[in-house]
Order: sequence, then C-alpha cells, then structure tokens
Amino acid sequence: MLTDTGPIFSPELLQQLDINGPRYTSYPTADRFHAGFDAAAYAATLAARAALSRQRSAAPLSLYMHIPFCKSVCYYCACNKVITRHHERAAEYLQALDLEIDLHRRALGEPQAVSQLHLGGGSPTFLSDPELAGLMASLERAFKLAPDAELSIEVDPRTVDAGRLATLRHLGFNRISFGVQDFDPAVQKAVHREQSETMVRSLVGHARALGFVSINTDLIFGLPLQTPASFARTVEQIGALRPDRIALYAYAHLPSRFKPQRRILSAELPLAAARVQMLQAALEGFLGEGYRYIGMDHFALPDDTLAVAQRQGRLHRNFQGYTTQPDSDLIGLGVSSIGGVGASYAQNAKTLPEYYEALRQGRFAVVRGIALDAEDLLRRDVIMALMCQGRVEFDVIEAVHAVVFTQRFAPELARLARYAEMGLVQVGPQSIHVTPTGWFFVRVLALVFDAALATEVPRERFSRVI
Repeated sequence: MLTDTGPIFSPELLQQLDINGPRYTSYPTADRFHAGFDAAAYAATLAARAALSRQRSAAPLSLYMHIPFCKSVCYYCACNKVITRHHERAAEYLQALDLEIDLHRRALGEPQAVSQLHLGGGSPTFLSDPELAGLMASLERAFKLAPDAELSIEVDPRTVDAGRLATLRHLGFNRISFGVQDFDPAVQKAVHREQSETMVRSLVGHARALGFVSINTDLIFGLPLQTPASFARTVEQIGALRPDRIALYAYAHLPSRFKPQRRILSAELPLAAARVQMLQAALEGFLGEGYRYIGMDHFALPDDTLAVAQRQGRLHRNFQGYTTQPDSDLIGLGVSSIGGVGASYAQNAKTLPEYYEALRQGRFAVVRGIALDAEDLLRRDVIMALMCQGRVEFDVIEAVHAVVFTQRFAPELARLARYAEMGLVQVGPQSIHVTPTGWFFVRVLALVFDAALATEVPRERFSRVI
C-alpha cells in the first residue's frame, strides 16, 4: 500500500487537512455512547457471548485493564488518571478489580481463552511487583491466557529499572511500551515529565535482552517549547534506539476539558506551520530508518507483527489502536475502561467512588455504551476497511449488508471526489482505494462515512488530525 519513497505531500496539503476528527478506535465513536446502555445491557451481551462460547463459535477475546494511578501529573495528559503519592490507595482498587474479574468469570461461564492483554493507565507500574503478580494471578483464575498470547504493559520509564523489567517478563509480559514523548530537557520541564535519553536507552536495552518480543516508544509533537529542530533530534535518537514500534501522536490542547493542560502556556505551543514541519520530518525520518507506516500515527519495523498483519490485510482497530486480531471481543476492566462485545460497546464509570460502589453492590460498573443497529454495523465495516486495509470492496460490503453500495453511499462517493482530486483516494466502479499519500490522512477519508460528522465541521471534542 505504501511506497518506499516516503510521504508525498506538501506542507500546504497538511495544513489544508488539519481539521478535528475522531481517531476511529470504534464506530460509532465514544461520544455517542449513552446511559440507556447500562450494566444490565452489558450483562446480556456477556450472556450472549457465553452461549456462543459453548457452541465454540465465539470471537477471540482480548482484555484491557486500566490502572489510573500516577505519582505525578504530566501536563499534556488527557487520560483518566488519579495523581497520588499514597501507594496504599492501590489496595482498594485491586480489590475492586478482583470483584470485577469475578463478575466476568461468572457471567461467561467456563474460562475464556484470551489472546491479548493490555495494561494501560495512568501508570500500571505504579503497582508494586507483588501487586502486579497478584493481579495476574486473578486474571489467570478467571481466564485462560493462551500460550502465544500478546501480553503488553505501558511503562513510565521513571518507575522501573532492570530488575523491575525482569519481574514483568517473569510475570508473562512479552510486549512493552515506554512513554517517551520528547527527549529535549526544556520540553520535558515544560510538561513536567523529566527523563533522560540515557535512562530510556538503558531500559530499551534491558527489555531487549530480557526477550520482550515487541518494544514500543510513544512520542508527542506539538508540545510547548518544541521546535522542528529539537523534535528532529528526538526523532533521530528514537531511530537510534530501534524500537520495534513507534507511536507518534499530535498533542491536542483542550484545557477546558483536561485540567492539567491549563498549566501549559498557550504562548509556548508551536504554531501550525512548525507542527507541520515536525510531522513531515518525523514521517520522513522514520520511513528513512526502514519503518513501515502502519497508519494513524503508528510505525513498525518490517518484521513486527503489525507490519506483517498490514501486508497480509489482517489489521484491525480497537480502543488500544491497531491490532493484529480481527473481529475480537474486548473486555474492559477498571475505572473508565471501554470494551466491545458482540455488536455493542460499553464503558465503565469514570470516577473511583462510582466504580467502587457498583462493584460493592455486585453489579458491573458499566454506566454508558451503545448497541449497534444495522446502519451502525454497515458504516463501521466501511470505516474499518478504510482504516485498516486502505480499501473498500463494494461487493464484500454488499454481500454482508444486502445493499447496493453505489446507491446506498451515493452522497459519500460524491464527497470523496474532492479528495480524489487531491490524490488521496481512487474511486472506481467496484472499489475505493486509499493512495500512498491518502494513507497519511485516512481519518479525513473516514469522516466522509461517519453519519454524524460527514456533513458538519467536526466538533472541538475531537483532536486535530495533524
């Protein structure tokens, strides 16, 4: 899908397409979840999955677990988090997780085979080694972790050393993600996250020696005091570390929604032209180092499973981003977690008191979600085909949904003509194909098929595409 010559677009095109839009980790997007889909509705979806499991026809199962605690606040962060230096607060949370895990065990019946597990946050490594061991033991009592399961964990480099990495590997984690964001000391100070390149380089080396099969680093461009020159140095340093995967995110400055961001001075944020230079240089830098652009901010080395899945047309998206497993159910555990089971999505309570109270009462902590109707399922298949395969074959959609694609989506095909003129997409009589250039703007193309956003300017609750 991609050429080896790097991105082929101008800064003018980047600026023209720098609009607000969803990341499409689901369709419909989470802003359309509602309180009408509650704990009882979620329990019904689990019962339906249990029935399919007894018939050996259930979808593969993935788990996401949210650990919200952090010892200090990173000013850019928009995650659901609890800032505390009182480590004892973890004990009550782990007890609640045990209750939630047990509720799922009872609802699903026989232990379900799990092929993917991801611990995110917050900072999962806020938990001590014994606490992490106890948590993994709880999961293994309720689920069957497949021998070849992908077990991943997000790590704040400031919270681990070589010994802790060895413990994580001993607990079964085989994939690890280090939050780097930027190596420039002035930028790190401005966002209240100071960690040296030497520290990260040492941890990456230890992780590789311990046999972690995939090492990811997260970067953010658009942070205060960043310049194209300073971020280019970070890109070069990350390239030298040679992680298996790189996630490159655009900073979304939404201080009205995320209180920590109010500590960032707007005057210190790079202007749009500088952000465009950072992005283009990063794309060219990582592609020049031999990484493949997976899509939606993600890069991977050619032999990484994400890159292999992309070549084989097996990419999928869920609430953790791109994954190698298509059509899997995802169970979200922990405060604010989102999951998707069957034709539905569900989200847990966003505050600890509400989350704790639900579980103390013996019910799931789900407070909102959505059951997808036929229209949602149709549009989801189109959007995910664009986002994951970079193409939509009309006959495939027609066979599954009993529609005539060119008639059903005539307005959308007309709107795509603008992007075809820009060289982002090719629309034929039987298919839509994203071009190598268009792959870098696939969120913009997906917006065309979003029933709520296709004909309006995307609202400020979404991050900017660039």
